[in-house]
Amino acid sequence: MQTAETIAILRLPHAHNLPLPTYQSIGAAGMDLLAALAADSPLTLQPGARCIVPTGISIALPLHLEAQVRPRSGLAAKHGITVLNAPGTIDSDYRGEVGVILINLGEEAVIIRRGDRIAQLVVAPFIRVQWEMCEHLPGTDRASDGFGSTGR
Repeated sequence: MQTAETIAILRLPHAHNLPLPTYQSIGAAGMDLLAALAADSPLTLQPGARCIVPTGISIALPLHLEAQVRPRSGLAAKHGITVLNAPGTIDSDYRGEVGVILINLGEEAVIIRRGDRIAQLVVAPFIRVQWEMCEHLPGTDRASDGFGSTGR
């Protein structure tokens, strides 16, 4: 098992008493993000509507890491709820609240309540690139064949 990297997290006042994101199993890549809504103010997401749901946390990622906000498969399968800009990217220099842009692609309104698991957070390394102009790209068997071409 890999050792865990320590990352600073700030619980904002409206997330008081909500658990921090955690892995739900030994093999989980993502941690559940919870809705940090007021207990007396659930959010009703109508079909076709979208909203930004607060999570009540801010994080300080090291320069070599990013965090991705991804949909939860259960919400998508059961209710048609997904993350609109999936995966949403949290850059290492962002220090604001993590928000989740949800959209209801289902046919019925869905109520989101305080503490509901609304998305997953995956922390991963990334590399930065530097472009090198060239006259021609190296060839491959696929060449410039596009969408759907690998299934032929």
